[in-house]
Amino acid sequence: MDIKIIKNKISLPALKEIARVNYGNMVKGVVDLQLKFLALGGELHADAEALLIQEGSQQKNLWGFNIYPDKPDDERIEYTSLINIRPSQGNLSLEIKNDDLKAQMRQIIASLIEGKNG
Repeated sequence: MDIKIIKNKISLPALKEIARVNYGNMVKGVVDLQLKFLALGGELHADAEALLIQEGSQQKNLWGFNIYPDKPDDERIEYTSLINIRPSQGNLSLEIKNDDLKAQMRQIIASLIEGKNG
């Protein structure tokens, strides 16, 4: 399963193709909050995280999510990943609980994926 680093906008159909190749209806992703780009695809969030670190990201800025391209926009992102368990940054679970952090992630994700679902 290939991991793609997304620094420029991709279309919703391109996201759906990444989903089809990986899990069918879902794509694992990691967002870099500082550099404002994504890694999409792959089997594990940790693999995408490692690739972004090789590209110059700092681990403290990387947060994992799942995205479901066929769901409505307000249900598309799931803020759950093993890499999100970070007691030192105030996140004690797989799921991100901080609404400000989720809003930052959502803004970057939306800026890099074109198109909307109903």
